[in-house]
Amino acid sequence: MTKQIRLNAFAMNCVAHQSPGLWTHPRDRTKDYNKLSYWTDLAKTLERGRFDGLFLADVLGVYDVYAGNPDAALRNAAQTPANEPLMLIPAMAAVTENLGFGVTSNLSFEPPYPFARRMSTLDHLTGGRVGWNVVTGYLDSAARGAGKDKQTAHDDRYELADEYMELVYKLWEGSWEDDAAIRDVARGIFTDPKKVHRVQHEGNNYRLNAIHLSEPSPQRTPVLYQAGTSPRGRQFAAEHAECVFMSGPSAKVIGPRVSAIRELAAAKGRNAAEILMFSMMCIVVAPTEAEAKAKYAEYRSHISHKGALALMSGWTGVDFSTYSLDQEVRHVQNDAGRSAMDNVTRADPDRVWTVREVAEHVGIGGAGPVVVGSPEQVADKIEQWFEDTGVDGLNVAFAISPGDFEDIADMLVPELTKRGRYKKEYAKGTLREKLFGEGRRKLNDTHPASRYRVKRSAAAE
Repeated sequence: MTKQIRLNAFAMNCVAHQSPGLWTHPRDRTKDYNKLSYWTDLAKTLERGRFDGLFLADVLGVYDVYAGNPDAALRNAAQTPANEPLMLIPAMAAVTENLGFGVTSNLSFEPPYPFARRMSTLDHLTGGRVGWNVVTGYLDSAARGAGKDKQTAHDDRYELADEYMELVYKLWEGSWEDDAAIRDVARGIFTDPKKVHRVQHEGNNYRLNAIHLSEPSPQRTPVLYQAGTSPRGRQFAAEHAECVFMSGPSAKVIGPRVSAIRELAAAKGRNAAEILMFSMMCIVVAPTEAEAKAKYAEYRSHISHKGALALMSGWTGVDFSTYSLDQEVRHVQNDAGRSAMDNVTRADPDRVWTVREVAEHVGIGGAGPVVVGSPEQVADKIEQWFEDTGVDGLNVAFAISPGDFEDIADMLVPELTKRGRYKKEYAKGTLREKLFGEGRRKLNDTHPASRYRVKRSAAAE
């Protein structure tokens, strides 16, 4: 059977997201990011294109590594200003029936007890269509906003994250039995107390003694995404993730990362084939090759180089304002994100990047490749990308929104569908069932969350 291509739209509750400067393009609507109608219209467009989900990025803190201040980020709308993403989801769910929502939330600054309730609430309100992209952060400005001098060391953040996951698993999986909320009108009993269990946790970073505040949601644990591909991030993904999001400029970078995570997952006793890999890609499609190239050239004329370097400085922790544009980028290791620096230094030994090339590359869609062409040409390139990397899907970044997503829905999706590489209709059920098959509403038994599942008890008299 031909492997079908999965598509997530990649966006953020901000202006332009990863294409700084493109908000000045006449077709771009992201200036209206703070209006609900922008998001509900986008959700309806994505569902028309049968996208699997909308993957919402988020970042706490401001990009202030470039030149040591936030001026470039502020002037060029480099993910600043940025609003809270979770609040968008119920409104978008209300105007769609099948679209999934993967939302980023930074566990370093979110106490697990209220966060677990927030995600259960979203899972209820969406009918089980929510996923969580687990991140630990990379900006010192976020740590300072939380009262710390700087962020926790890179690998230490993942040690904290492992314990955080144990605690939310206990809340989502182990506090309420499936049939605890009996809604017995005749007896006037809403919840059977015998079927609700207290979670007690004493760890190195967290203490808790409480019951989960939400009754079991359709999925209990939301679909789990993870986006770190550093060596420690891969270990975390292999342990916890159901979907892994990775970014890189070429198949030479992405392919080995896919293989490494699958090997680690198999070593941990998980079915590695059931961890879905999504890589970032920006797609510029038009009816003909000439029109697509002209569109791409127009997009490039709107790039903000300082905005792009403000993003890259934040991702890597390296102040690119101290480099000349034609200077070669050298590897630096610090406590910021590791993958972005690896992408332009050592991940592909055949490629040497200058600062100018980094700015041009990041300026359209971020750290992934940009594919330009007619629907037939783009479909060919995507099929080759899947063959070369082993990924299962794409997180589709945009140059302009919603225009690029409209073009994909109207031109590329019909071509992929004609080739048998794209679903003709949505599968039924929750997001997890749509991704992994009917009857897979809950995490499977090889996932570490399964060890915290509550056992069924006798009913109350």
